[in-house]
Amino acid sequence: MNDRRQPGSRSIAIVGPYLSGKTTLLESLLSTAGALSRKGSTAEKNTVGDSSPEARDRAMTVEINAAQVQYGGILLNFLDCPGSVEFSQEAYSALIGVDAAIVVCEPVVDRVLSLTPLFKFLDDWGIPHWVFLNKMDRADVDFMQVLHALAAVSSRPLVPQQFPIGRGENLKGFIDLVTEEAFHYGVEGPVSFPEDLKAQEHDARMEMLEALADFDDQLLEELLEDVTPDRARIEADLKTDLGGDLIVPAFFGVADRDFGIKPLLDALVQELPQAESMAERRGVKTGEEAIAQVLKTYYSPQGGKLSLVRVWQGELTEGMTLNGVRVGGMYRLMGSQQQGVSRARAGDLVALGRMEGINTGDTLSVNGATVLLKPEPLPPVYALAIVAEKRSDEVKLTQALNKLLEEDPALHWENHGDTHEVILWGQGEIHLQVALDRLRRKYNLPMNTHLPQVPYKETIRKSTQSHGRYKHQTGGHGQFGDVFLEIKPIDRGEGFHFDEKIVGGVVPKQYIPGVESGVREFLDHGPLGFPVVDVAVTLTNGSYHSVDSSEQAFKQAARIAMQSGMDQCQPVLLEPIVRNTISVPMEFTSKVLRLVTGRRGQILGYDVKADWSGWDEVEALIPMAEIQDLIVELRSLTMGVGSFQWEHHHLQEVPEKLAEQVRLVHS
Repeated sequence: MNDRRQPGSRSIAIVGPYLSGKTTLLESLLSTAGALSRKGSTAEKNTVGDSSPEARDRAMTVEINAAQVQYGGILLNFLDCPGSVEFSQEAYSALIGVDAAIVVCEPVVDRVLSLTPLFKFLDDWGIPHWVFLNKMDRADVDFMQVLHALAAVSSRPLVPQQFPIGRGENLKGFIDLVTEEAFHYGVEGPVSFPEDLKAQEHDARMEMLEALADFDDQLLEELLEDVTPDRARIEADLKTDLGGDLIVPAFFGVADRDFGIKPLLDALVQELPQAESMAERRGVKTGEEAIAQVLKTYYSPQGGKLSLVRVWQGELTEGMTLNGVRVGGMYRLMGSQQQGVSRARAGDLVALGRMEGINTGDTLSVNGATVLLKPEPLPPVYALAIVAEKRSDEVKLTQALNKLLEEDPALHWENHGDTHEVILWGQGEIHLQVALDRLRRKYNLPMNTHLPQVPYKETIRKSTQSHGRYKHQTGGHGQFGDVFLEIKPIDRGEGFHFDEKIVGGVVPKQYIPGVESGVREFLDHGPLGFPVVDVAVTLTNGSYHSVDSSEQAFKQAARIAMQSGMDQCQPVLLEPIVRNTISVPMEFTSKVLRLVTGRRGQILGYDVKADWSGWDEVEALIPMAEIQDLIVELRSLTMGVGSFQWEHHHLQEVPEKLAEQVRLVHS
């Protein structure tokens, strides 16, 4: 149980690109610190992280995984975050609730660009972070070369705290640049300093000291006067500058062999900022009130709803009321395992049970007055139309989809008014497949999927006059309606206009709504098979029968008139055009311009992306039919970092050859 005698808590997110080894690093951190009796592996699918079936099926992290260990007198709360760009929302949601982050990456210069959005988010939110270069036994380039490449995509200077002894398969250990002691992996205590690395180590150490001196005038004076800095001063500067998000200290190792794990743990204890400092940065005013923020929502078939929260201030206790909702249980999470606790305090990460109506990102307090910032949901870029395999399951779908959205704010769904499809939007194909797996596993709702239909429309090019008469005789009263309509095109975007110019009551007023209703019903499905827009219809004349006429008869007469008249108006197919804002590093701009034009797009221009060094924004108009898989090709062209936002712009005539193909597909 959590009580006041427990050590202080800190929260750390483990983030980085896909396949960088984050889950393996978490396993090594927990094992080295003594939290695990047996270290798991991703190959054997028995790690603390990636505990969900969706993660293990794909051998990749798809949601936040929490774990903790006591080390060096501190309770370290870890959040293992997805690395795939399709699950970036998960990582961002976790990062706003931690004291610091470990950015895990591979020592491959060509891949450092993929870290740009992550570094940008960390710096925009002022989140202190280290870099851990993993898989250094596979490195074929110099450590400092990789560090300088990383520095090019970070707005904060990268500061080496270690220097490698050996390279690639010959990696033996490291030199601590603070103490200038050498260590070999698997050997207790310092070893003899490698004299052949003296010059390289000196250059790396000076790079560290000069970076620290940018924020410490006394250290700068000592360097200028060739005075050897005191170890305590260097350690204090590292802690202060990291806590202020002024520098990014860099470590390295091999997580699956436990190389470099203990030095990293020691650095966490030595350099982690106080929990109170991050609370202040988040805008939490000092006080006794309990304040927490939801970082992740989980739903399980057995346990119901769990809300993973960061405690920013005060103390949470089981059974207390937050935002008007009573806490129905409090737990520490160790992957998929839960341990009940009675209280949690500032710095802790705990899961709260049955917080109905509480969403990811919400701020929790007793009076509900405090509201902390949360990351904006990422714009959707990929969609699938979904249909329940069993028709009887359709009634359960809405509730299940809403629960999916509570777990994952990057998802969005709609019931499209034109195509009548249920469309699930997300960040990519894998993202949506994971969501569909959850629908099947958690809610027993297997789905069939296909790409959404393009919501084509049609309109007309010329005007016409049309006559429609409906006459039906039965044993009793008959049915009679007679109308003359004028049909004409109107400006694009005007929609539909109906008017009447009846003189002398040839069509009684009570029957005119029936005429409009018949016209509207026909326009829902025009001669080409799609809804008709930008057309005006005017009732100009007609006749009625005093006994047999009715609103329904005039509705049928109007449909007949529209049927015969629309074919004479040269109907044409329209497609939706979206305005697309594409964000990419400048080196890929020319490729993106070719990508857009190759998809029948119209380039509106491009310019430097505001507040993003080395990035461009390309503005373009692109047919909606061409953006269904645009994100797949865009990421392929840009090492996974390209993104876009879109909005409907206008309708435009489909080229005749393509229009014929569309009509054949939909016929």
